[in-house]
Amino acid sequence: MPRKKEIIKREILPDPKYKSELVARFTNRVMWRGKKNLAQSILYEAFDIVHQKTKEDPLPLFQKAIENIKPLVEVRSRRVGGSTYQVPIEVRPFRRITLSIRWILTYAKQRGEKGMAAKLAGELIDASKRRGGAFKKKEDTHRMAEANRAFAHYRW
Repeated sequence: MPRKKEIIKREILPDPKYKSELVARFTNRVMWRGKKNLAQSILYEAFDIVHQKTKEDPLPLFQKAIENIKPLVEVRSRRVGGSTYQVPIEVRPFRRITLSIRWILTYAKQRGEKGMAAKLAGELIDASKRRGGAFKKKEDTHRMAEANRAFAHYRW
């Protein structure tokens, strides 16, 4: 991290099929070893599975899933006077989306379905219905922040 210059965020081009920047960011996180076509095919196949299972348009369901997983607060460690406190801090908007994408992918990989597209589709459906591993992670994060609310005055 530079001390003087401000970090310039790179602009992400929208997804070619859905024309959505959020889908493009998600594709980039699915991508492994630079294989973007494979990542896109996994995501589009997951969207097809979502459409077959729910009979809904997959893009609004995907956006709803991301919205349901976004955390509002998280805890950060602060060292004050020889003790370490878990201090609740509000999450910046860009980081909220990043965390929600990360959690959805993490818990999709742990699912029991066969193939990454099926796992991802299942996790997206669960996240849109406010259940599943990623939603539980968000709830745990909020619970942890609520429990450590007494240390909020250490925030700076």
